[in-house]
Amino acid sequence: MKIVYAVDVSEEITKSLSTPPNFKLILSDGTGIPVPRNSVDIAYSNQLMEHLHPDDAQDQLHNVYDVLVPGGMYVCITPNRTSGPHDISKHFDTVATGFHLKEYSVTELDQLFKDAGFSKVRLFVPIKKIRLFLPLSPIKRLEKMLDTLSYSLRKRIVSIRPVGKSLGIHKVAIK
Repeated sequence: MKIVYAVDVSEEITKSLSTPPNFKLILSDGTGIPVPRNSVDIAYSNQLMEHLHPDDAQDQLHNVYDVLVPGGMYVCITPNRTSGPHDISKHFDTVATGFHLKEYSVTELDQLFKDAGFSKVRLFVPIKKIRLFLPLSPIKRLEKMLDTLSYSLRKRIVSIRPVGKSLGIHKVAIK
């Protein structure tokens, strides 16, 4: 029987859920992933990276890499710094200073994933039920160009739906 591991820092979110027999909640310190090495086919995180202290992000990615089987995938969804901030600080600051300890760009995350050992990193944009994979280099160039603009101009440009959508970070990294 295949096992689904849910790794979290608290059991609160699953406390009242009815879970299937193959579900196993694993409590973690936030960076550690206490499951056997080379035992996970797909790891998934949604809105996690921005809540990790930047010093812990690389450790967490190394730990994800370690638990994946060869050829295993890590799907990471996190807001893009270039179009942010995306937490409460968007109402009073130009960078994330609230619950998001660090928001990353596609460029920054690409380097972190490579440093953790991932052999291939792909970016995708979800459009309804379709996953449109985008080449990384044009998105990196777009980020670099946007970073040269004033905050107000950058916000106006990323509010254009295709631009903002292309900057949403939905990454697939392959071990």
